Amino acid sequence: MLKHYLSLAVKVLMRRKFFTFISLFGISFTLLVLMVVTAMLDHAFAPMAPETRQARTLGVHNAVMYGPHSTWQSSAGFKLLNTYARNLPGVERLSLYSGDGTVHSYLGGHKIESSLKRTDDEFWRILDFTFVEGGPYGTADFAEARFVAVINVATRQRFCDGRPAVGQTIEADGQRFRVVGVVKDVSEMRQVPFADIWVPYTTAKTDAYKREIMGSFHAIALARDRASMTQLHDEFNSRMLRVELPKGYTNIVAPFETHLQVVARQLPIGDRKNPESQVWRLVALLAVLAVLFALIPTVNLVNINISRIMERASEIGVRKAFGAPARTLVGQFLVENLLLTILGGLIGLVMSFFVIRALNVTGILRYAEFGINPRVFGYGMLIAIVFGLVSGVYPAWRMSRLNPVDALKGGVSR
Repeated sequence: MLKHYLSLAVKVLMRRKFFTFISLFGISFTLLVLMVVTAMLDHAFAPMAPETRQARTLGVHNAVMYGPHSTWQSSAGFKLLNTYARNLPGVERLSLYSGDGTVHSYLGGHKIESSLKRTDDEFWRILDFTFVEGGPYGTADFAEARFVAVINVATRQRFCDGRPAVGQTIEADGQRFRVVGVVKDVSEMRQVPFADIWVPYTTAKTDAYKREIMGSFHAIALARDRASMTQLHDEFNSRMLRVELPKGYTNIVAPFETHLQVVARQLPIGDRKNPESQVWRLVALLAVLAVLFALIPTVNLVNINISRIMERASEIGVRKAFGAPARTLVGQFLVENLLLTILGGLIGLVMSFFVIRALNVTGILRYAEFGINPRVFGYGMLIAIVFGLVSGVYPAWRMSRLNPVDALKGGVSR
């Protein structure tokens, strides 16, 4: 029976090529956009190297001081984090690091621009970078303020023309560092690990950062387990009540957050003091936008399918007059629609592959490598099947209600 349905569906779709083309275009274009957006979100938030432990990682990426007449918002200062984030309950490892800043180097008369991040040695134990040469700097390198650096593959290409870099010396921000390791490039959409060059923050040109409550530092904590995340979050918040603030400020907020909470906090979608509600609102917003975007081609498909049914009214009337049950006709039409949507989905997936490949080549986002992995592929096919069912159910129901006599006349039974 299914083979017969498929054979008949192919003939029907080929008979009305214009309707088939319009349907395929709507399905494939919609799926193309959804797939590209899904691939970007997957690339930004999914657990992957070097952020493989996201499920139990929290970070302090923002601090706000409030006063009667002013508000000061920036990254946290080293003093704040070093004094109050150490020895939190439930923390397996803690790393302090500076935000990445742009530095310039000069090689052979050419200026090279790089992103430099200053970290401690724990940074390399929390994050799982992929080393292609050497390894990370260690505790002794950090404690003794040795001028060592880890660079990415792109920086090795710029400074060493692709040759082995470990043991070589590079200049960055007016300082000279000996390369001890080379890692694979990390996308700038991964703000915690992203940089071109990583060096110990103990090699900073001045120690003024050690006295700052507000500054340019961040913290990431690896919790022992998911249950410990709430404990360390609450304990750190309670410690913020004891911070000695500059004159003119009365309280400070600098929460440990997940990556999703950081993004959600930046959107005006609810109570910013409740990070969990912010995340759920962000997820709900994305889901609603996806549904609304998918609804447009679905409604169009419903209208096109109804038109196709009306054109086939005589055929349906003859089949019903000869005793064809409604479920047989409905099944046939749903198979036709599913075949159409799955075909459109496959076209959309192929188009997505080329669009994502073009995005990677353009380098709009540094070191980003978007891809259609099995999870994203599954999302795409699920969307295509949902398209087929949703856009086919109502027209199929309308078809099943056609009166044989009216159908043979080209009319519709009310």
